[in-house]
Amino acid sequence: VDMAGNGNAYVVSPDTEADILIRSANLNHALDGDTVKVSLYARRGGKKLEGEIIEIVKRKRMDFVGTVEIGKTYGFLVPSSRKMLVDIYIPKEKLAGVKHGQKAVGRILDWPKNASSPFGEIIEVLGDAGDHNTEIHAVLAEFGLPYKFPQDVEEEANALNQSIDEKEIANSRRDFRGVPTFTIDPADAKDFDDALSLQKLKNGHWEVGVHIADVSHYVHPNSILDEEAVERATSVYLVDRVVPMLPEVLSNGVCSLRPNEDKYTFSAVFEMDEEGTVHDRWFGRTAIHSDRRFAYEEAQQIIENNHPEGNKAGFYDAIRTLDGMAKKLRTARMSKGALSFDKKEVKFMLDEENQPTGVYFKVSRDANHLIEEFMLLANRSVAEFIGKAKSGQPSGQTFVYRIHDDPDPTKLQDLSTFVRQFGHDVRLNSKTAITRSLNKMLDEVKNTPEANMIETLTIRTMSKAKYTTQNIGHYGLAFDYYTHFTSPIRRYPDVMVHRLLQHYLDGGKSPNYDTYEALCEHSSEREKAAADAERASIKYMQAVFLEKHVGESFMGVITGVTEWGVYVELVDNYCEGMIRIRDFRDDYYVFDSKNFCIEGESSGRIYQLGDPMKITVKNVDLERKQIDFEPCYGD
Repeated sequence: VDMAGNGNAYVVSPDTEADILIRSANLNHALDGDTVKVSLYARRGGKKLEGEIIEIVKRKRMDFVGTVEIGKTYGFLVPSSRKMLVDIYIPKEKLAGVKHGQKAVGRILDWPKNASSPFGEIIEVLGDAGDHNTEIHAVLAEFGLPYKFPQDVEEEANALNQSIDEKEIANSRRDFRGVPTFTIDPADAKDFDDALSLQKLKNGHWEVGVHIADVSHYVHPNSILDEEAVERATSVYLVDRVVPMLPEVLSNGVCSLRPNEDKYTFSAVFEMDEEGTVHDRWFGRTAIHSDRRFAYEEAQQIIENNHPEGNKAGFYDAIRTLDGMAKKLRTARMSKGALSFDKKEVKFMLDEENQPTGVYFKVSRDANHLIEEFMLLANRSVAEFIGKAKSGQPSGQTFVYRIHDDPDPTKLQDLSTFVRQFGHDVRLNSKTAITRSLNKMLDEVKNTPEANMIETLTIRTMSKAKYTTQNIGHYGLAFDYYTHFTSPIRRYPDVMVHRLLQHYLDGGKSPNYDTYEALCEHSSEREKAAADAERASIKYMQAVFLEKHVGESFMGVITGVTEWGVYVELVDNYCEGMIRIRDFRDDYYVFDSKNFCIEGESSGRIYQLGDPMKITVKNVDLERKQIDFEPCYGD
C-alpha cells in the first residue's frame, strides 16, 4: 500500500500492469506499506484500475512517532509521517506520563471494525517538540532505528579482551608493524576502518597493504554483540551525530586503527607496479601499527605538493606514489564503463547547541579518490577470489555480494529527453555509449546552477545497489564481482564477508546460502532506513536553518512540479522548499502532467523542471520539516 496525501492509496502488485487505486472509504484500516489482498472492480473504459482491500496480510509497522494531544479522559497521538493519515486514540491509563504537546512513540494495539481511529499506547516519551535532541530521536524512531545500546550489549563490549597477544601474531598473523602505515580520513572521523601501507620490493614493484579493522576477531557469531550488530546492520550518519553499529568501545576504541597503537587487522595485500597493474595478491589476518593519521585536506596538500612541512610530513613520497597508482586504477575503471558521480554534499556548520550557523560543500578530490580506488580494489579482489573459479567461471561458493543492476531503459529514455533542453546528449545505443555520454554530461554540468538537480535525477535513473548471495555484477562500477570488505566497523555485510573469507582461507566448505540471503535482505533494508533517516535529519536541519531567513530572497532551481505546487532547491545551500500553486499571484496556473510543468492560463508563462527561479522564504514548519517558498516578484 502506498498512501497518497489526499487519503486515497495505490496498491503496487506484481500481478497487475498498473497500480490499483484504492479510495479512502475502501482501505478497510490498511496503512502505508502494509501487504494486503485486493478485490478488483470491473474496469470501465479507459479509467484507472480500482479496487478495495479485503484483507491485511501483514502490517508494515505498529509503532509511530507523533505529537500527543491530551483531552480529559483520553489522548491522541498525531503522527508526524505524511503517509500516516489517522490519529491513534490513547486511553488515559496508557499515556505513560506524556504531557500535552510532547513528542512520543505510540504503538497500535487494536483497531475495532467500526472505529475511525486505531487504539494504542505510548511506549516511549521522546521529549518536547522543537527541542533539538527530541527531534533527532524522533527521526531515528520514525525509521525504527535505535539511539542507545541495551545494557547487556555494552557490558559484553566492555568485557572484551583488548590486549594484543604476541603469541597470536607469531602463530597466526602476518606482522606489518614494521611497515610504514597510515590512515586518511575526514578530519572529524573517530572510527578508522582502514589503513594503507607501502613498501618497495626487491623486484622493483610495490607492496600495497589495504588493512581493515579485524572486527570479526572481537564480534563472534551468535554473541549478544553480534545479534545487536545484525539488527542494526549499519551505522547511521545523521546531520549532527553518528549512531554506531557497534558500541563505542569497539567502533572508536579497540577496532579503530588509531595512530601509534598496535591493532589486529584483516588485510588485502597487493604486489603492484606504478602503472597500477596487480601482479600478485594475498589475503589474511595481520597486525599493524599506524604511524600517522592524515585528514583528507592534509593528504590533498601533499598530492598538490604544497604541504606546509614539505617532505618532513613523512609519507610524502608514499602518498604521491599511491596517488599515481590510484589515478591509473581510476582511468582503467572509467575505460571499462564505470560511472563517475562526484556529487557535492552539503554539510552544516553547527554551534555548541547543534544549531546550524551556515553551510559548506564537501567535494571529493584526489585524496578521497586515492582511498576510494584502493578500497574498490580490495573489495573487488576479495569478491573475485571467492566468487571466480580458476577457469574464469563463477565458483558457486556462497558469498555476500554487493550488486547493482543495469538502469531501467524507460527511465534512461526520460532522462535523455529531459537533459536535451540543457544541451546534453545522452546516447542510448550501447552500454558503453550510455556510460560515456552520462560521464560527459556529469562533467559538463559541474558548477552550473542545475548541477545538483541533474546529478540527482541521474542517480534516480539508476537501480539501487543491494546485498545478495546471487551475483549479477555491479553496473555503476563496471565490475563483474564486487563486495563490501573495507568497513566492518560500520556495515554488517563486511563482517559476514570477513568471516566467509577466513572460512574459505581455512579450506572450509561452502555454507548454506539461505541464512546469508536473509541477512543480505535485512542489511539492504536497514541501509535504506539509515539513508532515509539521514535525509530526514538534513531536512530538519534545513528547516531550522531557513527559519532564521523567513522573508529573505534566494536564487533557486525548479526540482519538481506537481499538481499542488512547484519544488525549488536553493543554489547556495541546496535547501528545498515548495511554492504552492495558489501562491503564484500573477496568473492562474494549470499543471501539465505530460511535460512536468505549470502554465499560466492568460500569460502562457511556463515554469518547468530545471528553470532558475528567485523565491522568498514564506514559512517554515519545524514539526513537519516543511519549508514554504513564494515567487519573488521584486527585482
